[in-house]
Amino acid sequence: MSKPLIIIGGGGHASVLVAILKKQHRDILAIISPDDISGRASIADLPHLCDDEEIVRFATEDVELVNAIGVVPGSSLRRKVSEYFLSKGYRFATVISEDATVSDFAVIHNGAQILTRAIIQPGVIIGSHSIINTAAVIEHDCRIGSYNFIAPGATLCGDVLTRDNVFIGAGATIIPGIHLDKSAFVAAGAVLVNSLGAGEKCYPVKTIIK
Repeated sequence: MSKPLIIIGGGGHASVLVAILKKQHRDILAIISPDDISGRASIADLPHLCDDEEIVRFATEDVELVNAIGVVPGSSLRRKVSEYFLSKGYRFATVISEDATVSDFAVIHNGAQILTRAIIQPGVIIGSHSIINTAAVIEHDCRIGSYNFIAPGATLCGDVLTRDNVFIGAGATIIPGIHLDKSAFVAAGAVLVNSLGAGEKCYPVKTIIK
């Protein structure tokens, strides 16, 4: 039986996750966010707590957490929050939209989030706490590390390997067999045809208008 959920974060990513979870009739006990959530329709009706430390009011065995903090390139906040509460004994729920296509032959690790219309093909491994955003495509045999962010509409062709903390921007395309080492960055709209080392960045070619 699924445990009740505590949502960490009150921004746009939280509103998307909560909409998915409500559609699945999950029991959400509270949103934890220092920000005003009244303007976000999907979360405004939920109990609102303002401090992360209020999570400890809930016993580790009674709830699961959902890390709904959005991702900014180069920021480690989301990972730090997850690791802090993992060290306290909490478990993070895996969120998979019913409108995503996930192969029975893929492996999704704990805390990962697969959003609406994402496609996860056979042989894929999605690392813990990674986000596969709206309409992203992860083709066969890709191996995605932990704490990755794959933005809306990105396409990873077959047998791509990413290490931890990789960021792939909206609409980017990664050709087959490419490796991205930890903290590599691919900007929105880029086409990556060579592997990236740790911390390396790829940007799209500038448009020239004549």
